[in-house]
Amino acid sequence: MHSLLTIPWNPNPELFSLFGLPIRYYGLLWAVGIFFAYLIVHYQYRDKKISDKTFEPLFFYCFFGVLIGARLGHCFFYDPERYLTSLQGIVEMVLPIKILPAGGWKFTGYEGLASHGGTIGLIVALWLYCRKTKMRYVDVLDMIAVATPATACCIRLANLMNSEIIGKPTDMPWAFIFERVDMQPRHPAQLYEAIAYLLLFFIMIYLYKKYSRTLHPGFFFGLCLTYIFTFRFFIEFLKENQEAFEASMPLNMGQLLSVPFVIIGIYFMFFYGRKSRAKA
Repeated sequence: MHSLLTIPWNPNPELFSLFGLPIRYYGLLWAVGIFFAYLIVHYQYRDKKISDKTFEPLFFYCFFGVLIGARLGHCFFYDPERYLTSLQGIVEMVLPIKILPAGGWKFTGYEGLASHGGTIGLIVALWLYCRKTKMRYVDVLDMIAVATPATACCIRLANLMNSEIIGKPTDMPWAFIFERVDMQPRHPAQLYEAIAYLLLFFIMIYLYKKYSRTLHPGFFFGLCLTYIFTFRFFIEFLKENQEAFEASMPLNMGQLLSVPFVIIGIYFMFFYGRKSRAKA
């Protein structure tokens, strides 16, 4: 018998249709997250007296960097047998469609985006942006890091609306029953992550307001990576594996991919600044 606090969860992932194209919570929440990041980073540029002309191309670098990286990350890390072994798979990797067995195709949006790949894509895109604008790379990484938790929160809420990246069964009273998956009460792991990232966002804003002039370059970038991917490592113990091959692994793919980001984050938080001050 389920607890009275257990939450039945089965929202329609499609919010409405626009000119025959489905508008889904998933895509909408991604857009909201990116919009929040745009506002937060724009504020920082103005606070640092950096011109709007320099800021303007940043959105496009970030948007396509995250999207391409997240898509390729999912295809390469989680489902290479589907996407890398046939022409159909390659087409579905690149285009937001599904090729139907009877012929033709159906618009589905990108079914599978990986946060680790999105992070790599963003880091590469920001490097290209800095090459074009001549801005210091670490300064841009720090500004993006302040905004990133807000976007990450929205993305995990999008996963919640999609009933994906679900938690393991639990008897906790706040369990969700993902009716599209099964009728078992499960950890709402997406919600745990969303709350954790929202908390990080408030921490970032506080530190930026109080200490942005005194913290060394790279600190915000390091804190963002360390916090998000440390939490990601441990929350994976409460999640179901995303792919069957992970069942035979001592740590799943999400945990293995998180470790390098934590190491990089710790370096930028505690060691990069020392190197910068020594050169000053």
